Amino acid sequence: MGVLVTALGRLRVRAGSRSFAMLRMTSVFVVASLSCGGAHTQVPKAGPGAPAPVKRMTAVAGPDAVGSEWDPLLTAMKEELAREKELLVLPGMQRPYFMEYRLEDIVSYQAVANFGALTTETNSHQRVVRVQVRIGDYATDSSSSRGDGSLEMAPGDDDPAALKYALWTATDEAYKTALRAYSAKQAALKSFQSQPTADDFTSAKPVVRVEPLVKMELDKEDWQKRIIEASGLFLTAPEVKAFAQDVEFSTANVNALVVNRYTVNTDGTVLRHGYSGYTDAISVSGQAEDGMQLSRSNGSTGTSAASLESAAALRKRTIDNLKSLNELRHAPVVDAEDYHGPVLFSGDAAADVITKLFVPNVEADRPDMGTTARTQGAYQSSLHTPVLPVFLTVVDDPGLKSFEGEGLVGSYAVDDEGVPVSPVTIVSHGKLEDFLIGREPVKDFPESNGHGRAAPGQAAHSKAGVIVVKSSQELTAAQMKAKLVALAKQQGRDVYEVETLAGELAPRLLYRVSPDGTRTLVRGAAFDELDQRSLRSGVLAAGGKPYVAQSISPIPETTIAPEILFADIAVKRATEQHEKLPYYPPPSAGDRE
Repeated sequence: MGVLVTALGRLRVRAGSRSFAMLRMTSVFVVASLSCGGAHTQVPKAGPGAPAPVKRMTAVAGPDAVGSEWDPLLTAMKEELAREKELLVLPGMQRPYFMEYRLEDIVSYQAVANFGALTTETNSHQRVVRVQVRIGDYATDSSSSRGDGSLEMAPGDDDPAALKYALWTATDEAYKTALRAYSAKQAALKSFQSQPTADDFTSAKPVVRVEPLVKMELDKEDWQKRIIEASGLFLTAPEVKAFAQDVEFSTANVNALVVNRYTVNTDGTVLRHGYSGYTDAISVSGQAEDGMQLSRSNGSTGTSAASLESAAALRKRTIDNLKSLNELRHAPVVDAEDYHGPVLFSGDAAADVITKLFVPNVEADRPDMGTTARTQGAYQSSLHTPVLPVFLTVVDDPGLKSFEGEGLVGSYAVDDEGVPVSPVTIVSHGKLEDFLIGREPVKDFPESNGHGRAAPGQAAHSKAGVIVVKSSQELTAAQMKAKLVALAKQQGRDVYEVETLAGELAPRLLYRVSPDGTRTLVRGAAFDELDQRSLRSGVLAAGGKPYVAQSISPIPETTIAPEILFADIAVKRATEQHEKLPYYPPPSAGDRE
């Protein structure tokens, strides 16, 4: 992980480390203090030296915003950046042409209950600064596709002197690393015949925006009671108690994450903005008589704790999951012979397909050095050509804060590189017309469209915000199902409908639909030939109620998608190993009473 304990007793982590980014809502988060009050303290003329004078800037944002000159963290960051900009150069070496300081103040909470008892409760607080230094110029600089820079653990209070020391040590490391990287890159470029297809970086107008701090608002005691009850319902609820002995695992959790992000750069941008995300989930699992592992896991996600499901809704979800698990245990295994034909994906399942197969390929990543590609991924040469059916249009609209009353976690006003957002029509009537771009441009797209987004502690990359898939076919959910049944009748055979997916687009709740409309739950299936080609030319219809799929980590993102009817998807029997059943029954439910 590239760990070095500095003289200040803090931890320096090289920004190229992958492990630092793995902040997940189901694990212990890196988090930070939200204390941002207190008076500004003058930095002594020792240590990194006296700060260079800096021109004060007035921030204009919402009515509750505070000017950047009153925020001790932003003030310290601006002063140290100005000092480094003046002094940072080694004899005979280049000065940086761009520098950026980003501080992330992160707070998280997690509680986990198993089998009706609280097993984990975690509160974590932490601050991290990330320093980016670029050597060279906009056309060719020291950066790489993974993102370079240096990380430093920041002080948990608002002491400006301590923060400046952290920035100073990180800047020194980032500058020296950038010098080495620039030299190596210049040498590497000489070995390629093809010149880069786009500049390494693009300029941006300075933005000054200081938003109110985001705070965690969660009734921890109440949510502990909820998840404890939910994880033990298989033993106590009359509706499911009859098959409690078949439940091998039952867990519930609640997670909260709040990130306040401070950014200053040599463009003149000054930002303080943040986001919050809350999730609750219930997961139950067991085995069928043949040993097949089965599970049901789901929950709710929102921008606030109030937007999560109620206690009654969580109880109902848990009971439904337990009943569904019991039905899966007794469901027949999918046919041994492979199936090729129509499959109707619910909005839930369709959103997963769009998120996995479509979105990563429109997030423009810098192509490999020496290649002439526009970007990476399946759509690198698909501009102005069909990638979806003609009746589908896809827009990324990070400014969309809510959809049908539900708050959207992927919404934001200014991206993490200081570029304001606006809606981007990625696909118009099936044709790919645009990519999601940050400040690292690609061929034919020289400017950012506000999609430079960063996971905590990581470099910014092109990432989606709020993906909205729109269908010009005004079909209801009933009409979509009618189309599926009509295909079954026309082809004289059973077809399939999938409600939920798991992992790498594996069907979790899959139904065989007969020509008379009868649905039969099956298990043990896997999809084949579900790829970008099937999205382009294999979709027959899209409609029904749009489904809102949300994820918090590593970067908040929302996908809104309708149901999708595919013409030809392969359904085959999965080849997973079946473990032996437990040799003896679980403890009696009476032990809990």
